Amino acid sequence: TAEHKIQNDIRVELSKHGCTVFRANVGKVLMKNNRWFDTGLPRGYPDLFGFKHSDGKIFFIECKNETGRLRDDQKRFAKFIKQYPVLYGVARSVEEAIEIVEGD
Repeated sequence: TAEHKIQNDIRVELSKHGCTVFRANVGKVLMKNNRWFDTGLPRGYPDLFGFKHSDGKIFFIECKNETGRLRDDQKRFAKFIKQYPVLYGVARSVEEAIEIVEGD
């Protein structure tokens, strides 16, 4: 399964479960004037982030397909964010994403 399909399916389903979800576009793009545009998000920032309407709890979800693995920068971000009282996890399916946002 393509990761962008998993991301889109998760976005739709979490919206139905009382969440606002944003897709993070991370990286650099070479513009026509040969200058680099940087999104400004740190390397390893998860694919999706948002909040639950019920309690305002913020979540971060890294989306991977069945065989996808975390890069080193994603592992560093996971270690960093787990220090704080936010919801974080790696989801390979809609069901795993729901488990992440329902966790406390």
